Amino acid sequence: MDRYRARIAALLLVSVPVAVQAAPLPIRSARWIAPGADKAKLLSEKPSECLAKLATAELAYQVEVGRAAFNTPLLLGGQASRAGLECESCHRGGRTNREFFFPHVSGKPGTADVTTSVFSSHRGDRLDNPKPIPDLSGPRELLKVSRDPKKSDLRNFIHGLVTEEFDGAEPPPAVMAGLAAYVRSLRPDACPSNPTTSIRMEGVMADASRAMHAAEAAAVRKDGATAVLMVASARTQLGLIYERYQAPSLTAERVALRDADLDLASIQNDLRTGDAGAAMRLALWPGQAAALTAKLQAHENKSLFDPRQLAAAVRRARARKG
Repeated sequence: MDRYRARIAALLLVSVPVAVQAAPLPIRSARWIAPGADKAKLLSEKPSECLAKLATAELAYQVEVGRAAFNTPLLLGGQASRAGLECESCHRGGRTNREFFFPHVSGKPGTADVTTSVFSSHRGDRLDNPKPIPDLSGPRELLKVSRDPKKSDLRNFIHGLVTEEFDGAEPPPAVMAGLAAYVRSLRPDACPSNPTTSIRMEGVMADASRAMHAAEAAAVRKDGATAVLMVASARTQLGLIYERYQAPSLTAERVALRDADLDLASIQNDLRTGDAGAAMRLALWPGQAAALTAKLQAHENKSLFDPRQLAAAVRRARARKG
């Protein structure tokens, strides 16, 4: 567990905003969109999440922990984590990603080599054998791992992905249980009628708040390691918002996002050290998030969440490249 915490602490020293500035288009996920794909469309919407109704409060807690872990690079290790990849990168909305393309990892768009030494020192086989990325919410018969909650197949499979396929550190037990619960709860019969969901600031902030709620619940359970990763997931979401608020007129919004990120980093430190004040600070987050959301919403039309602004940015990036 000390290795896990040390890795998170080291990675958090590198801010998301600095990492994304090198890209012509300041949106991290644009890096692994296949050449020739419609970037403006892919960066403005994603597949709708097919999350089943949850029967108990405990299962709901597990799923929220797993969902938050699914949405942060800090779950993974090595090159994948440094590149900013997360489970969501290949499985958008818990589905698949038909336009995913990562150099030396993908073959055709929508494929990935799961035994590449680019990401893994455990499973690298020196063969170029990319496979289609499966739809985690698709028909059960097309998935090779049993979802039976009475069996450990799914948990063991995910554990291998994290610790071997991506060289990740050993996750806390609650995170492993949560990832299995989340993936198990993705079902084709739970898909909403609208196949896609617009990517807007409010939705990303809602994901941050869900992760913080999971962090608070983990802290109540005296599970500091899980709570730290949940806060890391919330920080990831703030970074995803920050990278789209790049217009010169949005300086105040970027400052507010940085301040919020610093607050969350401080909460993580309190959780690591067992500071009793962490519980109070977690409880105050909903109010802070609401105020930040209102501030960001006031000028969202100037950000890259706005489809017109995004399309213009994609054109500018294409012109610079060409």
